[in-house]
Amino acid sequence: MALILSELKLPLNAEESSLKEFAARALAMPESAIHTLRINRISLDARKKEDICFTYTVTVGLSEKDEARVLRRSAIRIARAPEESPRQLSFGSEPLKAPIVVVGLGPAGIFAAYQLAKNGYRPLVLERGREVDARKTDVARFWKTGVLDEASNAVFGEGGAGTFSDGKLTTRIKDARAQEVVSIFAEHGAPEEIKTMAKPHIGTDKLVQVVKNLRLAILRMGGEVRFETRLAGFERNGDALSAVYAQSAAGRERIPCAACILATGHGASDTYRMLAESGLLMQAKPFAAGVRIEHPRELIDRSQFGAFAGHPRLGAAEYHLADQSGGRGVYTFCMCPGGSVVACASEQGGVVTNGMSCYARNGENSNAAVVVQVDARDYGAADPLAGLRFREALEREAFRRGGGGFIAPASQVGDYLAGRASSGFGAVRPTYAPGVRATDVAACLPGFMAVGVRDGILAFGRRLKGFDMADAVITAVESRTSAPVRIVRNENGEAPGLSGFYPAGEGAGYAGGIVSAAVDGMRTAEHVMERFARP
Repeated sequence: MALILSELKLPLNAEESSLKEFAARALAMPESAIHTLRINRISLDARKKEDICFTYTVTVGLSEKDEARVLRRSAIRIARAPEESPRQLSFGSEPLKAPIVVVGLGPAGIFAAYQLAKNGYRPLVLERGREVDARKTDVARFWKTGVLDEASNAVFGEGGAGTFSDGKLTTRIKDARAQEVVSIFAEHGAPEEIKTMAKPHIGTDKLVQVVKNLRLAILRMGGEVRFETRLAGFERNGDALSAVYAQSAAGRERIPCAACILATGHGASDTYRMLAESGLLMQAKPFAAGVRIEHPRELIDRSQFGAFAGHPRLGAAEYHLADQSGGRGVYTFCMCPGGSVVACASEQGGVVTNGMSCYARNGENSNAAVVVQVDARDYGAADPLAGLRFREALEREAFRRGGGGFIAPASQVGDYLAGRASSGFGAVRPTYAPGVRATDVAACLPGFMAVGVRDGILAFGRRLKGFDMADAVITAVESRTSAPVRIVRNENGEAPGLSGFYPAGEGAGYAGGIVSAAVDGMRTAEHVMERFARP
C-alpha cells in the first residue's frame, strides 16, 4: 500500500539518504515499516535564513495495517497515493488526405509535432531558422560582432527563444500534461532531477542538446523537419484551410495540408502582419516591458540565504518581486541566477534584451527583468497590431539610444534613481553583448514605464537587501515578455472562419513559458487528432 507524505523537512546539511529516517520519525514508526520510498517533489524553504531546509513530498509504501493506523492520525500531512493511469487520447474518423503542417520548432511546435508523430500522424514541420548547432554559431557571431542574421538568432531557429534562456520549467498551470512535458525533457537528455524539483531548470547549455534530441525523435517516428523555411501565406477552400505557402531559398512552395498548427513565437512580427492582412481574427493583448537589472550573484545569494550563501546544495539564489506603480503592476520576470543579459533581436534596427543562464548558474552576475504592465491605455484597442507597434517603437528607441550596432543603452541604478545619465560603470560589469553604452535609460522609455521601473526598484530594495544598490546595472529594453497579440481560437482550438488552422503557444497568445507553451502545443495536437483518423 502507498501513502503520500508531504511537508517532510530535511535540514540543509542532512544527506538525502537519511530521508527514510526522517519519514519514519514523522510517521512515528520504525524505518523497517517503510517498504518503499519515492521522492515526488523537492522544494527549498529559505523563509528563515537561520533555518534553511528542503521540503519533500514522498510516496511511502507501508503494510495495510500500518497504512490504516497512519490514516487515523491527523497530526501529519498524509493521504492515499492515487492510482496512476496514463491520460487517454481520442482519435477522430475523418480520413487524413494531406499532411498536418506544424509551423515553428519552439516548445509549442516541438511538442505538437512530438505528440502527432508519436501517434502515427507523421507531421511536416516548417522552421524559419536553422538547426540548433548552426544556430549556436550564428548567435555567437551576433553577440560578438553585432551583425544580425534575421533568420537565425536567439529568437528564430530550432528550440525557439527558450533555447537561449535559463531553461526554466516552472509553471502555474494546472494540467496533467505539464508533468508529461517535464518527463519527456528528461527522457531526451535533461537532468533527471527536473522531475522532482519544485523549480526545475535545464540551462541553455543542456537545453541545446535536448531540443536536438527531440527533433531526432520526431524524425525517427516518421515526422519531417524543414529548416530555413518560413510560412508565407495560406490558401482557403471556402472557410477551410486547403494549403500553406512556404518560402525558402528554393522559392515559394504550395503545400497542401489537412491542418496547420501555427506555433510561431511572439517574435515573428511579419507573421502577425500576414495573418492580419489575411483577415484572421486577432486582438491586441496586454503585455509588459521594461529593463534588465544585474547584481553581483554573491549579493543576491547573501540577501536570500544569509550565512548559508555559497552552500553547495543551494546553488545561486532566485527571487520574484512584485508591486504597484501608478495603478499598474511592476514585477520581476525571468530571473536568471548566475547568468548574463543577452541580445535577442530578430529584426534590424531594434534592441531586445533577455536573460540566459547555463545549468551551473555560476556566472558573476544574477539578472532579471523589471517590467511594467502595458495595455490599451498605451496603444489603443481598436487595431489588433497596436501593441506590436508599441513594442517595436520601444525596441527602435533603444537601438537609437545605444548608437547602432545593437549596442544597448544602460545605466547604473544610482544614476537612474537620481534622474541623471550614467557616464560609466562601477562594481557591477554589464554582461550584455555586443556591448552597452552608458546613458540615461529613463530617456529610452515612455514616462509611465520609466517611473514604474524606478518605483519598482525602490520597492524591491526594501524587500531584498541590495536590490537598489547604486552600482547595479539596468539595460534597455526588455520588451518580449509575452505576445502583444492574441490569435482568436474556438473551443476546438481552431481559428474562427478558418477550419483546420490551429493557433498555439506563446506566439498565439496562449502561453507564458517553456512548459505552458509545450502543454498548449500538445493540447492543440490532440484537437487535431480528435478530428482525423490515425493513419
